[in-house]
Amino acid sequence: MDKLKIEGGPTLSGTIEISGAKNAALPLMAATLLAPGAYRLSRVPRLRDIHSFCNLLEHLGATCRWDESEAAVLHIDTTHVKGWKAPYDLVRKMRASVLVLGPLLARMGRAKVSLPGGCAIGARPIDLHLKGLRALGAEMELRDGYVEATALRLSGTAYYFDVPTVTGTENLMMAAALAQGETLLENVAREPEIVALGKMLEAMGATVEGLGTETIRIQGAPELAAVGFENIPDRIETGTYMVAAAITGGDLLLEGADPSALDAVIVKLRETGCSIETGPGFIRVQGVERPESADLTTLPYPGFPTDLQAQFMALMCVAKGASVITETIFENRFMHVAELKRLGADIRIDGRSAVVKGVEALKGAPLMATDLRASASLVLAGLRAEGTTVVNRVYHLDRGYEAMEQKLAAVGARIERIRE
Repeated sequence: MDKLKIEGGPTLSGTIEISGAKNAALPLMAATLLAPGAYRLSRVPRLRDIHSFCNLLEHLGATCRWDESEAAVLHIDTTHVKGWKAPYDLVRKMRASVLVLGPLLARMGRAKVSLPGGCAIGARPIDLHLKGLRALGAEMELRDGYVEATALRLSGTAYYFDVPTVTGTENLMMAAALAQGETLLENVAREPEIVALGKMLEAMGATVEGLGTETIRIQGAPELAAVGFENIPDRIETGTYMVAAAITGGDLLLEGADPSALDAVIVKLRETGCSIETGPGFIRVQGVERPESADLTTLPYPGFPTDLQAQFMALMCVAKGASVITETIFENRFMHVAELKRLGADIRIDGRSAVVKGVEALKGAPLMATDLRASASLVLAGLRAEGTTVVNRVYHLDRGYEAMEQKLAAVGARIERIRE
């Protein structure tokens, strides 16, 4: 397994180009199953999860091809999709694979999808997906680790999510786009990735109202059409590099970013003493020698994202004073704490909160990545730590960050990938 070797200390300075959002690209790719034809998705990051999803689409009969002249353009042709089974060996690698359930059911009238895998950060059940699809008229059965669903034709309905769920909202949006009549989805998740999917469904021929609010209304179409569509910037990658500037006391210009998707992050980093400038398509972050402490609670969008909690904790490890970080989204998302403590961090877990007492200096050490965002936090801590830090099992990192070590090296980090 590859590892990253980091020599801590340099102050980062320069420009980083933000990639397209992985968490938006995956539902956009799933939406191509709704209608046969050739799709052109631009600003798609070349990540392990994207390649895994391509493998799943190809198993179903689609073809996926990267554009030879434009590196971030992915061509998907679903003309000859006949399959409706998503097997365990393909789905187990990432939770987002469950996103094929809604579009397969809507287009093929049936779907058999393995219960999903992904990072071990919590239970993340899909019962809300299944209840919603039943409300649309599907017959559902769980058997031998698979969801088996059938429906002659889905029908519009009103459905209320007991808890906002991103992938659940996306699955029902895609299914509703081909359902007969109108579907009203209430208490939906409001993430920018959901807005992007809604805009693609509109381009394909569905009528979608209420994007970005807690209520989405979808008028299904008898059939949809293949389209070209541009992905949105990755707000989690952007937030990670914002923290990279903060933790090294650096000055980074993040081009291609969307500041409006990161209001909560900007507020928190300003609390730590960072100077932040924003404008159309960019964010500039200037850190300080040692940040101020700030408490944090993760919340559904537009609150502070759980996917940036670990990175912010790395920053608080070297802050002045103590901070309390509370995780409300996933019950098992403090696995990075043990590794940060190996660097000399002072962290105490109390239920769903972590009390972090900032120290003047971290010391480099060998570390083990446990999940995607934890991997990023360890890299950030290594940038600040004195001496050498080696982050093992970075295949987690490769699931969500495009060429991270190259982007960081280009702005002054002493970081290299050791291939095994």
